[in-house]
Amino acid sequence: MTILVTGATGNVGHNVVDQLVKRGADVRVLVRDPAKADFPAGVAVVKGDLLDVGSLREAFSGVTSLFLLNAVVPDEFTQALIALNIAREAGIERIVYLSVIHSDLYVNVPHFAGKFGVERMIEAMGMHATILRPAYFIDNEVMIKDVVTGYGIYPMPIGTKGLAMVDARDIGEVAAIELIRRENAPDPLPLNRINLVGPETLTGPDVAAIWSEVLGREIAYPGEDFAGFEQNMQQAMPSWMALDMRVMAERFVSDGMVPEEGDVERLTTMLGRPLRTYRDFAAQIAG
Repeated sequence: MTILVTGATGNVGHNVVDQLVKRGADVRVLVRDPAKADFPAGVAVVKGDLLDVGSLREAFSGVTSLFLLNAVVPDEFTQALIALNIAREAGIERIVYLSVIHSDLYVNVPHFAGKFGVERMIEAMGMHATILRPAYFIDNEVMIKDVVTGYGIYPMPIGTKGLAMVDARDIGEVAAIELIRRENAPDPLPLNRINLVGPETLTGPDVAAIWSEVLGREIAYPGEDFAGFEQNMQQAMPSWMALDMRVMAERFVSDGMVPEEGDVERLTTMLGRPLRTYRDFAAQIAG
């Protein structure tokens, strides 16, 4: 009864591992560089790569459940399809896949479209999986802290439709709950989807107001400058990814990222506690 976690060195993946260990699961992680792996005692570390079929076959051997997380990279779609094909070959029938909310709506956003393609494969192949669909990660806001505190503006062009931002710790805990639920079921469970959202749907002005309260001074939301946003992103990431982020922001503004009715209540029931808020996160990183 072994659960394999991919993407385990990232923020979400590490939270998944920690939550699984707390629940007494037998956990194995797939990492590119075991020397850089820092996991709780008892976690088995396997060296491998999602494009290295041989290492995947070795890592998947004896695994009963899979948490599949793919980083936003140019070949993300290919990585996911290869991993799922090898999982199917290995007889793994208990899967939790990390997709993204509105993957079927944001059709021009590369990493959204790729994840929706993976969802289609899972469904068309009759695979037994939970598809987790998180909204925008609150944790991404770490990268704009210095702009907020140094220039007095909230620079993310998220518009006024609203985003139900979610904390990575909540994502990791829900993922672990679903993995354990599937692992413990006497038979593979049917496909289901869960939207992962925060307790509030926040606009650009809303977030600026939260920062103003946390910092005790006025923080402004300057509106949307998508060309400037893309240019700024290129200082921290490749141009293809900066464009991906730009078109995602454009869809934030045109469509928002709003939860469906019952999403917040469902997650609150699963976790047995309130969802973590943006304000708490802002206060934490501001301190």
